Amino acid sequence: MNEAFQRDLVALVPRLRRFAYGLTGSVDDGDDLVQHACERALSRSHQWQPGTKLDSWMYRIVQNLWFDHCRAGRHREMAVDDNVLAAVPGGDLSAEVENRLALAAVRRIVANLPEDQRSVLMLVTVEGASYKEAAKILDVPIGTVMSRLARARLAVGRVLNEEKDSSRVTSVAGSGPRGEGSW
Repeated sequence: MNEAFQRDLVALVPRLRRFAYGLTGSVDDGDDLVQHACERALSRSHQWQPGTKLDSWMYRIVQNLWFDHCRAGRHREMAVDDNVLAAVPGGDLSAEVENRLALAAVRRIVANLPEDQRSVLMLVTVEGASYKEAAKILDVPIGTVMSRLARARLAVGRVLNEEKDSSRVTSVAGSGPRGEGSW
């Protein structure tokens, strides 16, 4: 086995973990998925074409393993883990709380997207893949990537707006004529 291949694979693990966490919604499940993907890549390293992008090949392995897992009905509902966020040091407490709530809302919304939209959204917006790279990783036309990404972004925006409107109505409805209910 090529030493450079192993070195490059190890360097790629943090990005694979982030991608897998985005797909699974769980650090533990994401780590398990990355471990399985790395095992598969190492056992099939002869299938990787030197000179091509290792990250694209690995993202594809991660995604295919996740889809296989989902098709087999072995995944559980995704949870939004605020405890992961609690470990991040903060500054302004009120801004930090507001940011955590917003991030939790986005994570919950993304977790409810269809798998194909979630994969594209994670690759392009989190991993920084170009549309062309995402199309190659997912083995779909670039137009499909653009369409799925647009639908994913619209869905996230729509739900966030609905939640914002809903909370605005609740806070207005809860305040009385003399400011009661403002606590």
